[in-house]
Parts: sequence; C-alpha cells; structure tokens
Amino acid sequence: MEIPVYTVDAFTNVPFQGNPAAICPLMQELSDDMYQKIAAEMNLSETAFITRLNPSDTFTTGSRFHLRWFTPTTEVNLCGHATLASAAVLFQHEKNINPTVVFETRSGDLAVIQQGEGYVMDFPLNPPTQQDASEFRDIIKVAVGNNPVQDVSLSSSTNKLLIRLADSCDRSVLTGLKVDTAALQSCDKSGRVKGVIVTLKGSPDSQPCYDFYSRYFAPWFGIPEDPVTGSAHTVSGSYWSKKLGKKKMLAYQCSKRGGALQLEVRDDGRINIGGQTVTVLRGTIIL
Repeated sequence: MEIPVYTVDAFTNVPFQGNPAAICPLMQELSDDMYQKIAAEMNLSETAFITRLNPSDTFTTGSRFHLRWFTPTTEVNLCGHATLASAAVLFQHEKNINPTVVFETRSGDLAVIQQGEGYVMDFPLNPPTQQDASEFRDIIKVAVGNNPVQDVSLSSSTNKLLIRLADSCDRSVLTGLKVDTAALQSCDKSGRVKGVIVTLKGSPDSQPCYDFYSRYFAPWFGIPEDPVTGSAHTVSGSYWSKKLGKKKMLAYQCSKRGGALQLEVRDDGRINIGGQTVTVLRGTIIL
C-alpha cells in the first residue's frame, strides 16, 4: 500500500516556521494501531488522516470528510494546526472545488473556508474559569519560575491550564522561559491538567500589534512544547476577548518557530481561527 503524505507548516507563510503537521489523505480507513504507528514515525506534534465519507467522492469533489489527529503517542480530540494543514492539502494539492470543506471529528463538524491567502476555521470555544492559584502552585512554579502571575484559569472541557503573566512582564520574559517539561508532567497525574498555556498581554507598541502572546506545553500528550496551537487558542482567545473587550484579535505564539493566528470570537459560542500555510514536503509512505 502507498499512502501520500504532506508536511505542511501551519500559521505561517515562511517555510520552517509555524507548526508542522503530517497530512495523509487516505482512500480507505486503516487500523487505529497503524494510525498511531505512522504518527510515531512522522514524529511531529500531529499527524492527521483524511478519509472520504462518501465512496463516490474524490478529494477534489467532496465537501465533507472524516478527520482524525494523532500525536506520536496518542489520538487527540481537537487540533487546530493539523486541521488548517488538512484544508490546505485539499484546496492546494487536491484542487478541491468547493468553497468550504467540513471535517467530521471528535469535536464535531469543523468547517474551513479559503480567505485571501489563507484559511479560516470554525472551531468550538472553550472558555476557562478562574482558579485559585494555590491549587496549581507546583505547575506554576515549573512553568514560570519566580515571574509574577496575574491570573490562573482552567478550561475543564480541554484540561488546559492558562497562566497569565503580570502585565509588568514583557515579551522577552515569555520567550525566555526555560520549562522542564518532564517536571511539568510530574506535577499533575490526576488528568485534571493535560496542557499549560502561558500567556501575556500584547504591547500596543509592537509591530505588528499583537493583542496577546502565548506559549503552550503538553508533555502529557508527548508534546514538550507545541510551536503554534490552534486548540489552545479556543481557550486563550475566549479569555483575552473578555479581558480586552474585543471580538477580533491577532495573537502570536512565541515558540522558537513562532506563528500568528487571526481570531474572531463569535456570539454563538464558537471562534474563527485563521492563518496561512506552506507545504515543505510531499512524499509517499510505503506499507
């Protein structure tokens, strides 16, 4: 069996920046074990598998597909950058003829449209609730050291903990964090926390003017630090929309690779997440 595979850098238009995902359009389903083996072999934060829902469809003519995401160690319920990359493969390489493609996923239907030079995803919003910082003292210490923390919130629907650095910190504090992700993982084995967002209010003096910055750590899923994370912005986008009183925001994830996300929090409890992509590899998996 031969399976096409693409490596697509998401949330960037520059090769080797943003977040890389491996995308496999499949003519037929594989076993869960094979999905996981391929994802482990790709060894990226996410490998996505696109399959047809209607056998009479092709990747060019179909408008609805099934989509699953795997880290090197496990299947996940929601992934933004690999959804963006999957849409890019369909539109750019499979020449899909539809204005919108819809993916059926563990998180429900996710629609993606082409917009300008990029794509916009229709995602669920996962608002976090404020927490007592003392309950997460160990995680906070490992994540941000002695830097001042202004707020701590938790999205129980995604198990993502959001740690907001004080406004007195600048971007260099966030980018300079040295996080021991093995220690971070050992801080919570209850399952209550499976990802940590460290975030900071943007500076009005920056160019471009980002509304907020973040980094994201998910060693519980085999991802020490994720370069640019769409799913984390379903949490941080909700948080910052309320704090800033804004529906539309521009966010930047400050990993070494870095990437920008255009966000729009909607009144129907969902969020639009937009970004660009660039394909850096096209090949074949031989089984």
